[in-house]
Amino acid sequence: MRVPARAAARAAKLRAEIEGHNYRYHVLDEPLVTDAEYDALMRELQELEARHPELVMPDSPTQRVGAAPSEAFKEVSHAVPMLSLNNAFDEQEVEAFDRRVREALGAERVEYAVEPKFDGLAVSLIYEGGALKRGATRGDGYTGEDVTANLRTVRAIPLGLTSRRAPRLLEVRGEVLMLKSDFEHLNRAQREKGEKEFANPRNAAAGSLRQLDSAVTAGRRLTFFAYGIGAQDGAPRFRRHSELLDYLEEKRFPVARERAVASGLREVLEYYRRMAPKRPELPYEIDGVVYKVNDLAGQEELGFVSRAPRYAVAHKFPAEEATSVVAGIEVQVGRTGALTPVARLDPVSVGGVTVTNATLHNEDEIRRKDIRIGDTVVVRRAGDVIPEVVRVIASRRPGNARRFVMPARCPVCNAAVEKPEGEVVARCTAGLYCPAQRKQALLHFASRRAMDIEGLGEKLVDQLVDRKMVETPADLYRLDAGSLSALERMAEKSASNIVAAIEGSKRVMLARFIYALGIRNVGETTARDLARHFGDRLKAIMGADDQTLLEVPDVGPVVARSIAQFFHEPHNRKVIEQLLDAGIVFERAASQPGRSRVAGKTFVLTGTLPNLAREEAKRRIEAQGGRVTGSVSKKTGYVVLGADPGAKHDKARKLGIPVLDEAGLLELLND
Repeated sequence: MRVPARAAARAAKLRAEIEGHNYRYHVLDEPLVTDAEYDALMRELQELEARHPELVMPDSPTQRVGAAPSEAFKEVSHAVPMLSLNNAFDEQEVEAFDRRVREALGAERVEYAVEPKFDGLAVSLIYEGGALKRGATRGDGYTGEDVTANLRTVRAIPLGLTSRRAPRLLEVRGEVLMLKSDFEHLNRAQREKGEKEFANPRNAAAGSLRQLDSAVTAGRRLTFFAYGIGAQDGAPRFRRHSELLDYLEEKRFPVARERAVASGLREVLEYYRRMAPKRPELPYEIDGVVYKVNDLAGQEELGFVSRAPRYAVAHKFPAEEATSVVAGIEVQVGRTGALTPVARLDPVSVGGVTVTNATLHNEDEIRRKDIRIGDTVVVRRAGDVIPEVVRVIASRRPGNARRFVMPARCPVCNAAVEKPEGEVVARCTAGLYCPAQRKQALLHFASRRAMDIEGLGEKLVDQLVDRKMVETPADLYRLDAGSLSALERMAEKSASNIVAAIEGSKRVMLARFIYALGIRNVGETTARDLARHFGDRLKAIMGADDQTLLEVPDVGPVVARSIAQFFHEPHNRKVIEQLLDAGIVFERAASQPGRSRVAGKTFVLTGTLPNLAREEAKRRIEAQGGRVTGSVSKKTGYVVLGADPGAKHDKARKLGIPVLDEAGLLELLND
């Protein structure tokens, strides 16, 4: 079934926007949108992908947890992924969640562990032999940041477990947050020192935990609440999640006193209604409540999708609202040339946070809501800086209110703006020649997951572009230490280091190079799939038409069109030719997926393997060109069984899918 062009375009826009917000929130600590607006974008994308499964891509934000960790801290891999939760915004969605759980477990009524949803920063605490050895942030769910020194300053976190026979390994998971009273104390101190105040307790907690100087963290009065256990070795065997929380409380970990056990949907919703009015009275901020299947065997049976467990859901409280006036609408130009209208609002406090602007997405959205300059609008937020414009209060519209018109020329470079038929996004046609796109394209090209040119940050790129020293990525390879050292705040040693980093980036995997080019709709996963499918041959990729590209796993019509159009553009081909002339060469992968029995096969891992961690098994399968998914279907090549495999084993047997144990998997990988 063909996907409507408007739906495909909207999905692509949402993916790019959500990933941008993920990066700013998780990596830069500079969020641009509220939780409400982020949730709305994610929700819209999820609904689009549900209606059009062809739009689902491995690199979609719906298939992941968060964003990459900051480079300011050492990376930490989580042995058991720290997944985020799916959200429910009304009782109907909670009813649907409960129905899915009951049907999957074959139960008339399910018991849930219920607890507040803390509005803080998720962390993992590793105890070995009873002693705290490591603490890390969630990061993207698979890789976080080592913030052990800072977490050791949080007095609510035990430095050792109270037991003579402590588990050999215990990973405690929870939320670091700042109490409301401590937040007020901190902002009072900031005012007295004439320094910038924090927007809300969550921002204060996140910024405090990620300080490079742990003495600063120690002075910020952070606290901690535990909500679960990850990896473990030698811990007691629990039957219920509520028992697990009781155990953590016995070990002197703070656990929410407001937690409870609810039997069935009615009691779950009663808990929500009890907690909502208590929200202002609690000593800490919460933005909803969490329901988890209490039976741990049931949790294992339900399993999880790529970014969230199926056995839990976060029931969010309604977002807070206020009114403001649209003082103006400006247009921002993104890395791909997309023109995004942004409402500039009269400053207004929403839930204790001053907000001044809101992304309006596109011209069609402005027309649909009939937003005009000068209008009084209802704005909504659920946790952070930028609100969602909910609706216009038409009765307050002034006589001089002005309609917004998307400019015909790019506000940055004055090039023509076009809006392709069937798409909702208008774009600047200047490509890499547009300074707005040029800067972002260069930053993307040099980013850690692309060409990994250390030191090439935003301020340096601004100078290079503004002084016309660099116009395309190929120009980076013509820079020398002498010209760089003449720039502001650039010493000779720093200049030499950057030139060395640029030189070192010349040897690169083809997948990273493709990702670095910034092709629309092509993320890291798609870039890897292209490199594998075409045997690391760039010319073959550049010469492929839409139909040939559709043969690549998980590449649909929209992605194929984006790739073909990109490489068809003479300007892009010229830049690539210049990059190759500059000395870029492609390193081959250690393994050759095309020769492996694993290549092209889909694997499902279920149960606990005796020696191989799930993430390690996944990494080794993917290294040989295989794919790992979370559910069994007719397209599954192998199901790998560990201890307590659950329902996936039964489904594999019904469908006649080959089943492997760990030894069989290793034999296949080593063949």
